[in-house]
Amino acid sequence: MRSKDMKRIVVNASVARAAGGEDATAFVSINCTEFLESFRDQTPHHIVMTLELSEEWDEHQSNFAAAWLANMIATKRFHYIELSQNRTLHEKIEATAPEEKDINALLKDFHLLGAALAADKTIISLDETVRELFARATQQVSEIRDIIWVNPERTMEEQPITWLQIGAPPEVPRQLFTYPTQ
Repeated sequence: MRSKDMKRIVVNASVARAAGGEDATAFVSINCTEFLESFRDQTPHHIVMTLELSEEWDEHQSNFAAAWLANMIATKRFHYIELSQNRTLHEKIEATAPEEKDINALLKDFHLLGAALAADKTIISLDETVRELFARATQQVSEIRDIIWVNPERTMEEQPITWLQIGAPPEVPRQLFTYPTQ
Protein backbone atom coordinates (compact mmCIF):
# COMPACT_ATOMS: atom_id res chain seq x y z
CA MET A 1 0.00 0.00 0.00
CA ARG A 2 1.25 3.45 -0.88
CA SER A 3 1.52 6.12 1.80
CA LYS A 4 -0.35 9.30 0.92
CA ASP A 5 2.74 11.26 1.99
CA MET A 6 5.06 9.38 -0.37
CA LYS A 7 5.84 10.83 -3.78
CA ARG A 8 7.43 9.06 -6.74
CA ILE A 9 10.02 11.59 -7.93
CA VAL A 10 12.20 11.70 -11.05
CA VAL A 11 15.79 12.64 -10.23
CA ASN A 12 17.80 13.65 -13.28
CA ALA A 13 21.33 12.30 -13.78
CA SER A 14 22.62 15.89 -13.50
CA VAL A 15 21.97 15.65 -9.75
CA ALA A 16 23.60 12.20 -9.56
CA ARG A 17 26.70 13.54 -11.31
CA ALA A 18 27.00 16.60 -9.07
CA ALA A 19 26.44 14.93 -5.68
CA GLY A 20 29.87 14.43 -4.18
CA GLY A 21 29.29 13.05 -0.72
CA GLU A 22 31.08 14.09 2.47
CA ASP A 23 34.18 15.31 0.64
CA ALA A 24 32.28 17.72 -1.62
CA THR A 25 33.61 21.27 -1.73
CA ALA A 26 31.77 22.89 -4.66
CA PHE A 27 28.44 24.45 -3.68
CA VAL A 28 26.48 22.56 -6.35
CA SER A 29 27.99 19.29 -5.13
CA ILE A 30 27.23 20.06 -1.49
CA ASN A 31 23.66 21.10 -2.32
CA CYS A 32 22.97 17.97 -4.38
CA THR A 33 24.51 15.73 -1.71
CA GLU A 34 22.43 17.33 1.05
CA PHE A 35 19.29 17.09 -1.09
CA LEU A 36 19.79 13.37 -1.78
CA GLU A 37 20.65 12.67 1.86
CA SER A 38 17.48 14.44 2.96
CA PHE A 39 15.48 12.56 0.32
CA ARG A 40 16.82 9.24 1.65
CA ASP A 41 16.94 9.94 5.39
CA GLN A 42 14.10 12.34 6.12
CA THR A 43 11.29 11.52 3.69
CA PRO A 44 9.22 8.54 2.54
CA HIS A 45 9.66 9.49 -1.13
CA HIS A 46 10.71 7.05 -3.83
CA ILE A 47 12.87 7.54 -6.89
CA VAL A 48 11.51 6.83 -10.37
CA MET A 49 13.69 5.27 -13.07
CA THR A 50 13.18 4.50 -16.71
CA LEU A 51 15.56 2.66 -19.01
CA GLU A 52 16.92 5.89 -20.48
CA LEU A 53 17.28 7.58 -17.09
CA SER A 54 18.98 4.51 -15.65
CA GLU A 55 21.48 4.54 -18.51
CA GLU A 56 22.21 8.22 -17.85
CA TRP A 57 22.69 7.53 -14.14
CA ASP A 58 25.04 4.63 -14.91
CA GLU A 59 27.11 6.84 -17.17
CA HIS A 60 27.25 9.98 -15.02
CA GLN A 61 26.64 9.16 -11.34
CA SER A 62 29.20 9.93 -8.68
CA ASN A 63 30.28 7.25 -6.19
CA PHE A 64 28.04 8.88 -3.61
CA ALA A 65 25.02 8.79 -5.96
CA ALA A 66 25.68 5.13 -6.82
CA ALA A 67 25.66 4.21 -3.12
CA TRP A 68 22.56 6.39 -2.57
CA LEU A 69 20.70 4.65 -5.40
CA ALA A 70 21.74 1.21 -4.13
CA ASN A 71 20.29 2.15 -0.74
CA MET A 72 17.03 3.32 -2.34
CA ILE A 73 16.75 0.00 -4.19
CA ALA A 74 17.61 -2.03 -1.08
CA THR A 75 14.99 -0.21 0.98
CA LYS A 76 12.35 -0.70 -1.75
CA ARG A 77 12.06 3.01 -2.50
CA PHE A 78 12.70 2.57 -6.20
CA HIS A 79 10.10 2.50 -8.98
CA TYR A 80 11.01 1.34 -12.44
CA ILE A 81 8.62 2.55 -15.12
CA GLU A 82 8.52 1.31 -18.69
CA LEU A 83 7.54 4.20 -20.88
CA SER A 84 5.52 3.73 -24.00
CA GLN A 85 6.25 6.10 -26.84
CA ASN A 86 4.02 9.13 -26.77
CA ARG A 87 4.61 10.32 -30.31
CA THR A 88 1.84 12.93 -30.13
CA LEU A 89 3.30 14.64 -27.05
CA HIS A 90 6.78 14.32 -28.51
CA GLU A 91 5.71 16.13 -31.69
CA LYS A 92 3.80 18.83 -29.78
CA ILE A 93 6.85 19.64 -27.66
CA GLU A 94 9.21 19.54 -30.63
CA ALA A 95 6.97 22.03 -32.46
CA THR A 96 7.42 24.61 -29.68
CA ALA A 97 11.16 25.07 -30.21
CA PRO A 98 12.25 27.79 -32.63
CA GLU A 99 15.83 26.54 -33.13
CA GLU A 100 17.45 23.18 -33.83
CA LYS A 101 19.59 23.37 -30.66
CA ASP A 102 16.43 23.89 -28.58
CA ILE A 103 14.69 20.95 -30.27
CA ASN A 104 17.70 18.76 -29.51
CA ALA A 105 17.74 19.83 -25.85
CA LEU A 106 14.00 19.16 -25.47
CA LEU A 107 14.19 15.77 -27.11
CA LYS A 108 17.27 14.76 -25.10
CA ASP A 109 15.34 15.24 -21.85
CA PHE A 110 11.87 14.29 -23.09
CA HIS A 111 12.11 11.05 -21.09
CA LEU A 112 12.06 13.13 -17.86
CA LEU A 113 8.60 14.38 -18.79
CA GLY A 114 7.41 10.89 -19.66
CA ALA A 115 8.62 9.53 -16.33
CA ALA A 116 7.09 12.43 -14.41
CA LEU A 117 3.75 12.03 -16.15
CA ALA A 118 3.76 8.30 -15.35
CA ALA A 119 4.56 8.98 -11.68
CA ASP A 120 3.75 11.97 -9.47
CA LYS A 121 4.62 14.76 -11.93
CA THR A 122 7.80 15.86 -10.17
CA ILE A 123 11.30 16.34 -11.60
CA ILE A 124 14.50 17.19 -9.74
CA SER A 125 17.16 18.58 -12.08
CA LEU A 126 19.99 21.09 -12.28
CA ASP A 127 19.28 21.87 -15.94
CA GLU A 128 17.84 25.38 -16.05
CA THR A 129 18.14 25.63 -19.84
CA VAL A 130 15.82 22.72 -20.54
CA ARG A 131 13.58 23.77 -17.66
CA GLU A 132 13.01 27.09 -19.40
CA LEU A 133 12.43 25.38 -22.75
CA PHE A 134 9.81 23.07 -21.22
CA ALA A 135 8.26 26.05 -19.43
CA ARG A 136 7.92 27.85 -22.76
CA ALA A 137 6.42 24.72 -24.28
CA THR A 138 3.63 24.79 -21.68
CA GLN A 139 2.12 27.74 -23.54
CA GLN A 140 1.17 25.29 -26.29
CA VAL A 141 1.32 21.89 -24.58
CA SER A 142 -1.18 21.68 -21.74
CA GLU A 143 -0.23 18.12 -20.75
CA ILE A 144 2.99 19.29 -19.09
CA ARG A 145 1.81 22.50 -17.44
CA ASP A 146 1.47 21.17 -13.90
CA ILE A 147 4.72 19.20 -13.78
CA ILE A 148 6.73 20.30 -10.76
CA TRP A 149 10.41 21.09 -11.41
CA VAL A 150 12.82 21.71 -8.54
CA ASN A 151 16.52 22.55 -8.75
CA PRO A 152 18.50 21.46 -5.64
CA GLU A 153 21.15 24.07 -6.38
CA ARG A 154 18.68 26.96 -6.04
CA THR A 155 18.67 26.81 -2.25
CA MET A 156 17.61 30.39 -1.59
CA GLU A 157 14.97 30.76 -4.31
CA GLU A 158 13.37 27.32 -4.10
CA GLN A 159 14.30 25.94 -0.67
CA PRO A 160 14.37 22.43 -2.12
CA ILE A 161 15.16 20.53 1.07
CA THR A 162 12.41 22.20 3.09
CA TRP A 163 9.96 21.57 0.24
CA LEU A 164 11.02 17.91 0.11
CA GLN A 165 10.68 17.48 3.89
CA ILE A 166 7.15 18.92 3.99
CA GLY A 167 6.00 16.32 1.51
CA ALA A 168 7.04 17.74 -1.89
CA PRO A 169 3.65 19.39 -2.40
CA PRO A 170 2.62 20.36 -5.95
CA GLU A 171 2.82 24.09 -5.30
CA VAL A 172 1.78 26.30 -8.20
CA PRO A 173 5.00 28.41 -8.20
CA ARG A 174 6.98 25.20 -8.86
CA GLN A 175 4.92 24.21 -11.91
CA LEU A 176 6.54 24.49 -15.33
CA PHE A 177 3.66 26.69 -16.46
CA THR A 178 4.51 29.37 -13.90
CA TYR A 179 8.29 29.31 -14.38
CA PRO A 180 9.45 32.72 -15.69
CA THR A 181 10.69 32.62 -19.27
CA GLN A 182 12.33 35.25 -21.41
